[in-house]
Amino acid sequence: MPIRFDSSYARLPDRFHARLPPTPVAAPSLVRVNGPLAVQLGIDPDWLAGPEGVAMIAGNVLPAGAEPIALAYAGHQFGQFVPKLGDGRAILLGEVVGRDGLRRDIQLKGSGPTPFSRRGDGRAALGPVLREYLVSEAMAALGIPTTRALAAVTTGEQVFRETAMPGAVIARVAASHVRVGTFQYFAARGDVEAVRILADHVIARHHPQAADAELPYRALLDAVIAAQASLVARWMLVGFVHGVMNTDNMTVSGETIDYGPCAFMESFDPGAVFSSIDHAGRYAWGNQPRIALWNLTRLAEALLPLLAEDEDAAVKLAEAALSGFGPAFEAAWLDGLCRKIGIADHGAGDSALAQDLLQRMAENAADFTLTFRHLAEAASGNDAPARALFQDPAAFDAWAEAWRARLAQQGRDAAATRGALLAANPLYIPRNHLVEEAIAAAVARDDLGPFETLVEVLARPFDEQPGAGRHALPARPEERVLQTFCGT
Repeated sequence: MPIRFDSSYARLPDRFHARLPPTPVAAPSLVRVNGPLAVQLGIDPDWLAGPEGVAMIAGNVLPAGAEPIALAYAGHQFGQFVPKLGDGRAILLGEVVGRDGLRRDIQLKGSGPTPFSRRGDGRAALGPVLREYLVSEAMAALGIPTTRALAAVTTGEQVFRETAMPGAVIARVAASHVRVGTFQYFAARGDVEAVRILADHVIARHHPQAADAELPYRALLDAVIAAQASLVARWMLVGFVHGVMNTDNMTVSGETIDYGPCAFMESFDPGAVFSSIDHAGRYAWGNQPRIALWNLTRLAEALLPLLAEDEDAAVKLAEAALSGFGPAFEAAWLDGLCRKIGIADHGAGDSALAQDLLQRMAENAADFTLTFRHLAEAASGNDAPARALFQDPAAFDAWAEAWRARLAQQGRDAAATRGALLAANPLYIPRNHLVEEAIAAAVARDDLGPFETLVEVLARPFDEQPGAGRHALPARPEERVLQTFCGT
């Protein structure tokens, strides 16, 4: 059997999901199969790229053992609570246990309407599917927890947003699709039994160590807080702006999910916003830790009935757990930032040194990715590439003098420092103009060449690749993409 499904979430009570198959499409055609991921999941890539696999990804054929469901959840969207959201254009086919023994969801996104579609068509356009494929796989290559792209197909049908666009479906892989908003869905209904069932499911699947704790549900909350603190720090260390950090887009597994209006910064700006719908900058790069804590507070509220019978005692437990987010985030952020400037064992003064560089980068519109990458050359005595990124190169010179003095204290030779810097700082990221270029070629000219090239380059973000020079460069003024959009 090509895929062996075992769907634990489908065995939860009916109010957790709606059972329905994907809606078939007219003429599916393969865009791409993620061969290494398929192998990791125990799936034959050749089968997946063949007629049966393409038909499954498109939703035209239901594989044996699958129990297709659309998940119910709620969420705060830009601070406003919506009590019923759910999978409006996605169907969870089931779960597979990979060769590493880990259980993962396989979900079809763009697979047709569901009871949660809210008058939507349930479909996805090719552009957002390619964006999710590119960015999610880039994040995986960068070592950041994320959902993955298993495969994508076009549907042979048009979808209509502002204009007619080619339709597509992406097969998405995730540790699970349980979100903060999933807990909110049941908490808002006063369904404490469902909150408990869901919490037990999440403990068993994602945080089994919590089961043996004196207070298992407090331990669950602690685990989710720690996972999200680490995740958001990792986002920020590569200049990633999620763009739509609603509570329905925050997983309890600690994976990045939903690559809609996301973007990677070029010129460093703590207030960077790219999402066309984030008019107030709620989800700006520098706001992401604060919003993560706000979202986690909503999770804590949903868990209150499980934390203690007495409400005051439950609130105190929740507050104690939430107070751990700040220190956890700061530790992950500082550790990562110091590695990005070549400091292995950071101590007093290193945070100020790193923050001073960020301030100078912001004041001089320096490219976030390349500034850190070029520190490897600067460690070997060649400051020119880094200096050239600053409007006032003297701003880099002043910082570099203090930086070199700090590096000298480590007692590590220049070659070792250079190697550590190259390993910590990517050369290639999904720059907005390159992503849009790949999407435009595919949509307008049916040319997947730029998409394929970008996928291959982003798979090795830390390795300098012959012929990929332009993929490391910031956009020229006429190429800049200042807004990104949701797929809906």
